[in-house]
Amino acid sequence: MSVAFPRLVPPAATSPDTDALRQEVRAFLAEQLSTGAYTPAVDGWLSGWDETFTKALAERGWLGMTVPRQYGGHGRSFQERFVVTEELLAGGAPVAAHWIADRQIVPSLLKYGTEEQKAVFLPRIVAGECFFGIGMSEPDSGSDLASVRTRAVRVDGGWSITGTKVWTSGAHRAHAFIVLARTAAVDPAHRHAGLSQFIVDLHSPGVQIRPIIAMNGSHHFNEVVLDAVFVPDTMVFGHIGDGWTQVTSELSFERSGPERFLSTFPLLAYAVDRIDTTNVAAQAESGDVELGRLVAQVAGLHHMCTAVAGALQRGETPDVPAAVVKVLGTTVEGDIADFADLRTGDETAPPPVWADLVSAAVDQRPGFTLRGGTNEVLRGVIARGLGMR
Repeated sequence: MSVAFPRLVPPAATSPDTDALRQEVRAFLAEQLSTGAYTPAVDGWLSGWDETFTKALAERGWLGMTVPRQYGGHGRSFQERFVVTEELLAGGAPVAAHWIADRQIVPSLLKYGTEEQKAVFLPRIVAGECFFGIGMSEPDSGSDLASVRTRAVRVDGGWSITGTKVWTSGAHRAHAFIVLARTAAVDPAHRHAGLSQFIVDLHSPGVQIRPIIAMNGSHHFNEVVLDAVFVPDTMVFGHIGDGWTQVTSELSFERSGPERFLSTFPLLAYAVDRIDTTNVAAQAESGDVELGRLVAQVAGLHHMCTAVAGALQRGETPDVPAAVVKVLGTTVEGDIADFADLRTGDETAPPPVWADLVSAAVDQRPGFTLRGGTNEVLRGVIARGLGMR
């Protein structure tokens, strides 16, 4: 007997306005490339830290696009923001400086932040002047966030936070990060209870940032040690005890974005540009058939992400669709890296640009299905969302 599942989210249609915006972003990127402002890269949202580029985006109104005008934003739709971010990622642009602030912090502040927090942070994020990190994972708590050991203890005028966070992207350059901490004793029957979130200034006394250097020598991850760091009551994020509910919502923004399948898109685009379109027979016998499959999968993920953007616009929390996008997307971006690596091995002298992109993709490839929640854990999220467990 077959089981029919309802559509996770209805499709979201494009409009002439978003089509024009897409062309505007492409023209901007072409201009930036022509002046040598940046070189297309793999994982530009994670490792491409360029504050000058971020300011250029802010000047065009492409940061904090969904922020209401009363907080210095532009009051635009999630679909419009999706178009901009998709084009930036597809172009391999260096967007890491503002990425977390714009992707997660903005919608989270709008949903859970106090008026004071919105007034302090949103205008600066929109202007490209405030960068954030996320303090969730710990040395012994990766996908199982209910087991976090970082503790926040009530003190006069605020909270004292002690613990260690790991894999914190950009902490060595960011201004603040949102920390998940335990504020009540663990209840074995309700492990997700007693968690809360705090906005922590990364320049506060008691904060120590230790770099995590990747095998290829790059540095974007960090370990952040908090030693009795004082956080005032004004920087409690959301409500005490509601940390798990808030984190679940925030992870939807992290998992559903186009970066989950476009990290390696510059490789795919470069491979397409190199196709010999004059020899159809040769194409059929080459890896171009596999290339076609990858292009089709990316096209499908584009439509899925567009639908999720529509759900966000309606005020929904698309945690299950976001998990689906993340599982499928990170699998495809890994397949693109593998395809490019094999194709490079068939060439005696691959072009330097291609070789550099492939090398970066292969280096990052093991982490594609881990960051933002492992695909194994997310399959459980999907199963629960569909009533299968």
